[in-house]
Amino acid sequence: MAALDRVKVLVLGDSGVGKSSLVHLLCHNQVLGNPSWTVGCSVDVRIHDYKEGTPEEKTYYIELWDVGGSVGSATSVKSTRAVFYNSLNGIILVHDLTNKKSSQNLYRWSLEALNRDIAPTGVLVTNGDYDREQFADNQIPLLVIGTKLDQIPETKRNEVLTRTAFLAEDFNAEEINLDCTNPRYLAAGSSNAVKLSRFFDKVIEKRYFLRDGNQVCNF
Repeated sequence: MAALDRVKVLVLGDSGVGKSSLVHLLCHNQVLGNPSWTVGCSVDVRIHDYKEGTPEEKTYYIELWDVGGSVGSATSVKSTRAVFYNSLNGIILVHDLTNKKSSQNLYRWSLEALNRDIAPTGVLVTNGDYDREQFADNQIPLLVIGTKLDQIPETKRNEVLTRTAFLAEDFNAEEINLDCTNPRYLAAGSSNAVKLSRFFDKVIEKRYFLRDGNQVCNF
């Protein structure tokens, strides 16, 4: 069997938002029984069928790079992470729906990854006002995933989801909200599964195909 082509997708977000549990669920369709803190970066692989069910269907490896979630401002911390940002093809931004700060910090994470050669200029959040222009010209596909949906009371869910809905709009990305301890949120045919597949297709297209549909030659 010929080696499969692959793409690199970063999984970014604060410590404790559930990135490792999410990656395990995406790659193995199983709940991670005993999650631990990620030191540095952990890489897992998901097999994805690009344009499944069409004549263009092709199987790819999706490398999911789970980057440790310290948001320390020290230059040494950022420079250490910078090595993981090389040659990225897509980014999954993960936040905890029960933690408003983790949602706000997604702007810092995306800026750090997309402008890895430029040190972020201070805090991006001031009284809830974001400098959205910093992301306007981004060409890297993004997906926003909110975790711990199960920990929000039913009576509060509309309020919380309304508050976080602006994230997808700001990043020009689709949004998925789920509970990483319940695989049904990514069940085949569900709206979340469709969004996820669409995101991976977009990542592959950006990496391997030109806009006119011709395949990019890789040497």
